[in-house]
Parts: sequence; structure tokens; C-alpha cells
Amino acid sequence: MPDQTPPEPAEPAAQPAGGRVAAFFDVDNTIIRGASAFHLAVGLYRRGFFRKWDILTFAAHQSRYLMFGENKKQIDQVRERGLEIMAGHSVAEVAAIAEDVYDEVLCLRIYPGTQKLLDEHIAAGHQVWLVTATPVEIGELLARRLGVTGAIGTVAEHRNGFYTGRLVGDMLHGKAKASAVQAIAARDGIDLSQSYAYGDSTHDVPILSQVGNPCAINPDARLRRHAREVGWPIREFRGRRRAARRGVNAASLAGVVWAASLVVRAIRRGGRP
Repeated sequence: MPDQTPPEPAEPAAQPAGGRVAAFFDVDNTIIRGASAFHLAVGLYRRGFFRKWDILTFAAHQSRYLMFGENKKQIDQVRERGLEIMAGHSVAEVAAIAEDVYDEVLCLRIYPGTQKLLDEHIAAGHQVWLVTATPVEIGELLARRLGVTGAIGTVAEHRNGFYTGRLVGDMLHGKAKASAVQAIAARDGIDLSQSYAYGDSTHDVPILSQVGNPCAINPDARLRRHAREVGWPIREFRGRRRAARRGVNAASLAGVVWAASLVVRAIRRGGRP
């Protein structure tokens, strides 16, 4: 059966009488092109947190993510390695590095189309939440810089200001995102039937299914098919799909080459970058 033309996305509307409205945004590939945690990893690598080959592993994950979307097994593997590396490091130090990474890289990778959507929801008086599997430190930084209500993300345990190498609870992914949205709605009196959600992956289907106004942004192939099957609107902020695919492949290759060049330069110097 041929694909149906997706419906037009719902425009952010002013708060309805008697109910509170929120907009819930995934982060990676919805607001930020690629995996935001990868860019933090590069910033940490430059400051000596990681071994030379760790950054190549993260770069390979980033390129796979850009080309094929999320893969939970790969995400879990990278998460475990990242937690091991972070054990013993200062929370304050990582937060300061994250601020630098935002100024140097992340602010340049925000999709203008998604930025416009965020601004429209804020102007309409909606709560705007970032709901992401990426570390909560990145989510909260983005929320603060973008001027939105707040963020929830994966929480790395820390004691006395230092990371332990373990998580608090599980990774905020899939159904865990939906549970987090329900908790926010119950706490703040949000009417989910009038609210909005945006995501790029089939792993975002649980949060998209919670609201009356779901929308797939820059969807991977599986979410695109699902959105068409159930009649969800689709927004594409990467440009024309064919051009976008060429751009994604080029960006993925460039990312790996760039990370590899960092490693090679460090090896030639015989020390850390």
C-alpha cells in the first residue's frame, strides 16, 4: 500500500482555559544534530579524560547514529564505557567542560526549525521540557541555554561531588521517557491530551503516544513508517531527504576522520592531546 501524505503538524496554540499545556522534546537528532553526548566526550578527551581509542569508539557510534538512528545495544555499550571512565571525576569539572562544549559546538548544531518550534511553544505560554536519554547534565545545560522549563535525562550517580561510575535508576529511554512525562504531567497538572511531543526515533514512540499532538522530527526510517501508519505529522529540518542523506554520510565520515586525526596527533606527540 503506498504511503499516505502525513497530516500537517499542529501549530503551538495558546493555553486553553482550565488546562495546562506542555511540549516535550527529545534532544539528539531532534534539537541537536547527532548525539550531543559525543561532543561532550570529545571535550572531555581533549582534557585528558579518555584514552586515545575511546574517542574512536564514540566517534564510530556517532557516525552509526547519524546514518541509521538509535540502536539500544550500541547505546548501552557506549554508556557502560562512559560510566567507567567518569568514575572519580568531579561533577563541577564536567559541568564546566559541558558549558565550553555548548559554546564551541552544540549551539552551532541546533536545527533552526526546532529552535523556531521551541520559541513558539514558549511564546504560547507552554511548559517546554527536554526528555532525553543523554546525561541529565547535558539536558539541563541545554534547557538553561534555550530558555525552556527544564530537562530530565539519564542520571549518573555521584557522591561528595564525584561520579561513582553507576547510574541512579536506569537509562531514560523508551518507556522510561513515557513514565517521566506522566510524572511531570501529574505533578504540574498538565493536560496531555492538549500537549505536544517531538522525537526522531522509534524509541520516542512511547512519549509521542502520550500526547494529543505528536510530531516526528527528522525521523529515522522506522519512525517515519510508523508515523505514516498512525497518521502522525512529520517535520523534516534536515533539508531535502536525498541531500540530507548525502550530508549525513559526509558528516559521519568527517566526524570519524576528525576524531582519528586527534588520536594520530596525540600518538605522534607521545602523550595526551
